[in-house]
Amino acid sequence: MKYQGRRRQVASIAVLVLLASSTLRLSSGGDRVQLSGAGATFPAPVYLKWFEEYHKLHPDVEIAYQAVGSGGGIRKLLDASVDFAGSDGPMTDEQLAEAKGRIVHLPTVIGAVVVISNVNGVTSLRFTPETLAGIYLGKISKWNDPQIVAANPGIFTLPSEEIIVVHRSEGSGTTYIWTDYLSKVSDDWKRKVGRGLSVSWPVGLAAKGNEGVAQLVKATPGSLGYIELAYATENGLEHDAIKNASGEFVKATLASVTAAAASSAKDLPEDFRMSIVNAAGSDAYPIASFTWLLIPSPIPDDSKRRALTDVLRWAISDGQNLAGGLSFAPLPKPVVEKESQAIARLAADAHP
Repeated sequence: MKYQGRRRQVASIAVLVLLASSTLRLSSGGDRVQLSGAGATFPAPVYLKWFEEYHKLHPDVEIAYQAVGSGGGIRKLLDASVDFAGSDGPMTDEQLAEAKGRIVHLPTVIGAVVVISNVNGVTSLRFTPETLAGIYLGKISKWNDPQIVAANPGIFTLPSEEIIVVHRSEGSGTTYIWTDYLSKVSDDWKRKVGRGLSVSWPVGLAAKGNEGVAQLVKATPGSLGYIELAYATENGLEHDAIKNASGEFVKATLASVTAAAASSAKDLPEDFRMSIVNAAGSDAYPIASFTWLLIPSPIPDDSKRRALTDVLRWAISDGQNLAGGLSFAPLPKPVVEKESQAIARLAADAHP
């Protein structure tokens, strides 16, 4: 099934329940353990694949995941209506203060956001971070702006047409990653707009989901937008090269996304809440990000604690082998090692 079809399925089915099958008993007496989660759609293809494979190994575990968006997942977690949540942006200090207990952030895979454009038959352009911030602020409005021309010296057909900016209409993790990047590379953007699952856009047309943005850009000459790398890859969409922190123009690939995470892994904080956009390294793609599972601790139900921590251990080990086939990069080894310790603490943290 193509990525597009999977995303439509995620959007239209409220709860996806995947049943497992193997000989391992995670609950006493052979009773099934039911785990429920909700949140980010960005990594949903990975999670659905993981749950499908995991259920072949564990017959006593039922996993339900609602792809309602990062903000919706966090709200459900704070309401204690799910056992775990998925988010493309870490919870804020204010959100963590609302929680009834500790919330553990665990990176699962690394994804990327890419720029797609539709200008005068050019299949791929190059953009500097200053140019992208200027375009989305409305300060750079023509395709033949000197900044764009300077970054694309081999292209002599850039028109004097207006740049039609396209952005997401709904709150999304993709928007969080995009605006996190713009906030890091542009003080002007950070001051005037900032980062978030949804923001007050200075200019542009709105479209829903990756599919909506892609279709609007494809149908509108002179337009530019941002979508997930996984969506672009599965649908054969060309995307543009971005100048990274080392001054190199880099396109998003599994290798360049992995390089972004690897260069930042040594600085990973204890709570795993870290942005890796605009990472150092000549090979690093600059708009890459972890996506997280959010786990409450302690987990009151012993059976659920055993089951969920086993799922997490599998996800950061065997599960990583499935990420590349879905256009997500696996976690660097130092991150996996540190997460293994955090999962062990979760497993040992029984409810009093």
